[in-house]
Amino acid sequence: MCGEAAVTDRRDESWVALDAGADPAETSRQLRRAHEQFTSAGRLVRPVRPLVAASWRRSARARVSLDGAARVELGEDDVSAYRDSHQLARVMPVVRELTGAYAGDGEHVVAVCDVQGRLLWVEGHPRSRAAAARMNFVPGARWAESAVGTNAPGTALAEDRPVQVFSAEHFRRPVQAWTCAAAPVHDPRTGRLLGAVDLTGGDGLAHPHSLGFVQAVARAAEAELALLAPPPARETIRLDALGRDEALLVADGRTVRLSRRHSEIAVLLACHPEGLNTDGLLLALYEDDAVQPVTLRAELCRMRRLLGPDLLASRPYRLTAPVDADFDTVARRLGSGAVAAAMNVYGGPLLPGSQAPAVARLRGRLADQLRAALIARADPGLLSDWAYSPWGEDDLPVWQALAAALPTGQRASAQSRSSALAAEQALTAVPGL
Repeated sequence: MCGEAAVTDRRDESWVALDAGADPAETSRQLRRAHEQFTSAGRLVRPVRPLVAASWRRSARARVSLDGAARVELGEDDVSAYRDSHQLARVMPVVRELTGAYAGDGEHVVAVCDVQGRLLWVEGHPRSRAAAARMNFVPGARWAESAVGTNAPGTALAEDRPVQVFSAEHFRRPVQAWTCAAAPVHDPRTGRLLGAVDLTGGDGLAHPHSLGFVQAVARAAEAELALLAPPPARETIRLDALGRDEALLVADGRTVRLSRRHSEIAVLLACHPEGLNTDGLLLALYEDDAVQPVTLRAELCRMRRLLGPDLLASRPYRLTAPVDADFDTVARRLGSGAVAAAMNVYGGPLLPGSQAPAVARLRGRLADQLRAALIARADPGLLSDWAYSPWGEDDLPVWQALAAALPTGQRASAQSRSSALAAEQALTAVPGL
């Protein structure tokens, strides 16, 4: 397996596409040969970087086609309304100010996408924009890695860090004429991923400066968001517990990463603003009824020292301010029928590693409600977001719904995955296996 050694080196520590002094034309030729080796025989050979190798594997597992254009999910009116209300709309003046001359002089395209990989703004040099539009690099198109394979904005979101993608490092052949660099943008208060800023152009972007530049633009966007955001109300606690085992609690302008047990307690108290006594918390937290109250009281004392006595009260135990929790936001949006908005907030299962009985029930109930709403809505984009997520990759009903919702010519991969899952689940249902 000599070829595999090429993808375990540390050359991409800085996530730059080309080594200093490398010939772009020769590297591009080598990458095209490597791409052919991988797509025809599954072999990874030099000069494929570990970053790209991992992305190619994800793209192959998602059964991304090697040809074709990105799917435009939002029409002109829909994308205009959506981006106007998006949090990143507030930083577009800064993005334009920083990138305008750079894109114009270098004949580059500047794009900003949401966390689902949908392009919201595509600006820059007119000739380059026109060329990019031929592969549907346009507002409203979905460039998530699970949809179009390895590309800078999609892979930056998947890896949650700045990346460059050069030439045939792109998984889809029509994109291999381009080089791009992208960096994720986060909410400065919560750390939540909001989207990414991307620069797309020719071989000249395969340079450390372009990666550093796009990262600086992303950091400037986050700084602008921090300046524009109103200070968190003292009387409101923010709790983010979806897709993470250690919740983030924001109060009085301070962000605290809670331990796993404290995360469970915070979630339960958020669900019970009236408070819980020691017995109620014991039943909610522990499967073993032999756990002594003193164990729980010790945890609560540690939690009070961490948060401060003004936030955690006793007799009964309760949080002293209203809680704005991400899982409650998902539930509220589902209740109002805003399925896409709920999906945008859903960062994954609630405290996925928690075995606390009450948390497990809440986690299952929320996931079941959301997936049922997605199946009922039958929107291919939303179903794809769930199916290609870590928590949805084995979800047979969602894959079946996705296969049914896609146009006839695009159903093959979803139907194949559905059939494979059905066969696996039938096998595991046989007694003794």
